[in-house]
Amino acid sequence: MGQARILDGKALAEQIRGEVADGVRKLKEGGARIPGLGVVLVGDNPASRAYVTMKGKACQAAGFHSVQMDLPEQTTQEELLAKVRELNADEAIHGVLVQLPLPPQIDEMAVVRSILPEKDVDGLHPVNAGNLVIGLPGFAPCTPLGVCELLTRTGIETKGCFTVIIGRSNLVGKPLALLLSRKGKGADATVCMCHSRTQDLADIARRADILIAAMGRAHFVTADMIKPGATVIDVGINRVEDPSAKRGYRLVGDVDYEAAVQVAGAITPVPGGVGPLTIAMLLRNTLESARAAAGLPSAVTHNGG
Repeated sequence: MGQARILDGKALAEQIRGEVADGVRKLKEGGARIPGLGVVLVGDNPASRAYVTMKGKACQAAGFHSVQMDLPEQTTQEELLAKVRELNADEAIHGVLVQLPLPPQIDEMAVVRSILPEKDVDGLHPVNAGNLVIGLPGFAPCTPLGVCELLTRTGIETKGCFTVIIGRSNLVGKPLALLLSRKGKGADATVCMCHSRTQDLADIARRADILIAAMGRAHFVTADMIKPGATVIDVGINRVEDPSAKRGYRLVGDVDYEAAVQVAGAITPVPGGVGPLTIAMLLRNTLESARAAAGLPSAVTHNGG
């Protein structure tokens, strides 16, 4: 068979960001507050800082109000919680995001729980996680939402498709399994969630109509694990050393792309696949929070059963 169709997440993200910017204009025209996103960064992890910078630029481009709080590495848990409470109380802020990972002296889940569920645009608060499980409205994590948008907008059929997710994290694997098994467009999939203890993992992966790699291990999924013609979604972003690269490393996914592209029917690249959609969905979640604060109905379907 020929080379796989490349699913361009970057182009789709630009489309969604344009839709968000249009939503912001409509809020302004209606006299409502523009969406506001508050981001807290603790320490100076280079990857986290780069990601926060991208979020800030995306907010500016979409016409958002944004606040970034930079805290030192030695920040205590109570000092961080005080900043979260400050953002919770700010009526101009509709989304609160504390960039993970956090330093070891801070309990990440305690911080996540301190964010108001209606401002938890990362979709990690137990209230939002529970709503996702039982099909009530709420925010879902941005990367799984981005995967669902990618499948829907590129015309990949999910209804009844055997979908294998490799990875069981709270950020990607678990919520993605729930989103894909919902009723409705871009869902109705038959989902199998695999992980490091799954027996005969390669055999299960080879049965997948849609194979989603989200375990954070470079080139874990090889071509012989892919059913010919399957759709392959690579959520992983891994740094591998490369002395010939400008920064001494390059970014690769969880899938051996060069080999997989010869077998799959459709595939996402890394970078340029799922990654750009994560920030686009963060913007959309924040817009939805602003709409809710203004008493307006949701413009999208959340967690529908």
